[in-house]
Amino acid sequence: MDIKMYNVGKVVNTHGIAGEVRVVRITDFDERFEPGEELYWYQDENSKPQKLIVNTHRKHKTFDLLTFQGYTTINQVEELKGGILKVREDQLSDLEEDEYYYYEIIGCTVETVEGEALGKVKEILSPGANDVWVVQRTKQKDLLVPYIEQVVKQIDIESKRIVIEPMEGLLDL
Repeated sequence: MDIKMYNVGKVVNTHGIAGEVRVVRITDFDERFEPGEELYWYQDENSKPQKLIVNTHRKHKTFDLLTFQGYTTINQVEELKGGILKVREDQLSDLEEDEYYYYEIIGCTVETVEGEALGKVKEILSPGANDVWVVQRTKQKDLLVPYIEQVVKQIDIESKRIVIEPMEGLLDL
């Protein structure tokens, strides 16, 4: 039986000489990187996972800096560069009502309240105050939909369908 795994970060570089790595976060959950947490490192989608235990965590600029148990030098963590950090499905936290994991939103079809199909969510950006969903449209530029109450009116995860009420200018080319 395959265990579902979910991305929480990407190792982009080493940091210093004491086995610290620089991670670009792909999660809203700070507890993913707490000391003692289990992460699974994948070189690519076809590789076998390597279990890592977080030893230390701190933030530096836009990165999370992590060390792992048993990794104390730059030479030991050099191989981790470019890899993806994941968690098992059973490590996912329970969410409140009207909260969603990225994997639940990505791939959903987006349409207007009038029923006009716009495209599918291909990516989620987290620039600041609210997430922005990147909707891939056929033969048009991607649409950037802010995840705010005034725009997103309905989310149906079961049917992979999202209904929005575009604010003025949102659909202009």
